[in-house]
Amino acid sequence: MNIHSVTIENFRGIRAATLVLPEHAILIGDNNAGKSSVLEAIDLVLGPDRLNRRPPVDEHDFYQGKYRAETPDADDEDNGEDAAPPVEAPKIRIEVAIANLSLEQQARFGGQVEWLKTSTGDFYDEPDPAGVDAADIVAALRVTFIGEYDAEEDDFIGNTYFTRTLSEEERPTPFSKKDKQHCGFLFLRSLRTGSRALSLEHGSLLDIILRLKEIRPQMWEGTLKTLAGFDVASDPEFGISGVLESINKSLKKYVPREWGVSPHLKVSSLTREHLRKVVTAFIATGSGDHAAPFYRQGTGTINMLVLALLSQIAEDKQNVIFAMEEVETAIPPYAQKRIVHELRKLSAQSIFTSHSPYVLEEFALEQTVILSRSDDGVLTSAKIELPESVKHKRYRQEFRTRFCEGLLARRVLITEGATEATSLPVAARRLAELSPTTYASIEALGICVIDAGTESQIADLAKLYRALGKRTFALCDKQTDGAKAAIEAQVERLFMHGEKGIEDLVLKNTTQAALERFADTLQWPPHLLAKYPNPKVQAVAALKEYFGWTKGNWGIADFLAQCNESEIPQWLRDTCLALKFACDPPPFPFPLPPPPPAPPKV
Repeated sequence: MNIHSVTIENFRGIRAATLVLPEHAILIGDNNAGKSSVLEAIDLVLGPDRLNRRPPVDEHDFYQGKYRAETPDADDEDNGEDAAPPVEAPKIRIEVAIANLSLEQQARFGGQVEWLKTSTGDFYDEPDPAGVDAADIVAALRVTFIGEYDAEEDDFIGNTYFTRTLSEEERPTPFSKKDKQHCGFLFLRSLRTGSRALSLEHGSLLDIILRLKEIRPQMWEGTLKTLAGFDVASDPEFGISGVLESINKSLKKYVPREWGVSPHLKVSSLTREHLRKVVTAFIATGSGDHAAPFYRQGTGTINMLVLALLSQIAEDKQNVIFAMEEVETAIPPYAQKRIVHELRKLSAQSIFTSHSPYVLEEFALEQTVILSRSDDGVLTSAKIELPESVKHKRYRQEFRTRFCEGLLARRVLITEGATEATSLPVAARRLAELSPTTYASIEALGICVIDAGTESQIADLAKLYRALGKRTFALCDKQTDGAKAAIEAQVERLFMHGEKGIEDLVLKNTTQAALERFADTLQWPPHLLAKYPNPKVQAVAALKEYFGWTKGNWGIADFLAQCNESEIPQWLRDTCLALKFACDPPPFPFPLPPPPPAPPKV
């Protein structure tokens, strides 16, 4: 059993989306791309305890907060014009298609079972029953959640239905809590799962385990009976019983005993719901006997406790779909990998969100789903397709250093080498410190800088990220006309200077004072000190060799970090301004500034 596809309308920041999910998936993208919203949407449809919340949705769950029907403009009627018909109130609509149903699930859902052609995503509706025997056609089930605003009750309502009955029956058939339990979907939220792991609140991991083992009724009855016979501080030595007795005597002066007398203390309200909130598991805090509430343990310990509970759930229930946010929270890389592998092994399907390279690298290309959302709320997904120049082996080897950050970002700037990749962010950060109203750091603009390794790789890497919905920029030295055209075809903006290297760009376009000041601060390597006994006197020549010696090792970046605004080359300043304009334009329209001109030859 697995979730094959999810279709979302008007939910949170998503106006429309249709996603097809692999058997095990990692959803990645920039912050606010919609990763958590996708999992929350699935939980609305399949989460057994999700609809216990009242109301099931609220104002902020509707796209742009719009949930009322739009009424015709009154001015049109006053002018004698035909008023437009009222527009139907927006509804949240989420459809999930579940494929590869087990025989037990097929028996339970009976006439609601459909047949899905997995190769195309279409449902089989031919009159020939033998057609469902094809290898790519599997038993499936469609379920839809509908949430809306009820104007008469001035409240929000929502329920889940078998999708077919919405169009085929006068009264759609609800998809009940018991039905959802047979689907086994479990959503582990990053902020709440650990804090509730060993509580007995509805939907906690321990609550699910107790439900699967069918031992909860006996536990509640026995616990309530024991607590009912226990009075708190009833010993007269504590002094409380005497106070209560005096209250009782005073009470009898004013009311008959039938109204209520004999106050005494109990440890709880003696109801199941109250016990769910107050019963707490304790865990030893070290090698001694002292124990503390489980939620007082370290965050990493709690997360590993969650893994142990999940393994218990999977052992007791064969069909489980795990969805987990931010698996990397507060745990080391080796533990992140362990959780990923264990959940995949324990579940029929697992769906993760993550920003950790140690998690992302554990998923194959076909299991990596890149999410991006347009300004008008359309969420789309993309799969990674490597260009011919990027072999799969290289992708795996350089994933953490060259590819991961770009996959997680919304905007990507590809440079031809390590020196450019380190220097531009430092220059932008320094300019933002000196003149924060004019400039912005690369990080503040949400740009990921990627070292292409060589100028010949810029176009191919830009094509890779552009196909994933990223905004792409490039920065490089002077290129041939053919190479320049190839890069420009794949990027939104190319920043190309006219020098043979960024070292020449800096040396020819800064001030002598900046060079001498920097030369004074360096601990010069012996071989350069032997050649230039007094580097400050020959600052240009000495630093040219120094920058060549430290190429790709922050030499130019360190120089730019100590410059004032006028000492940073004009081309770099113009590039930083152009990037800010492109990524963070002013609130009213301005024409896009031209690319910075190449500096004059010296």
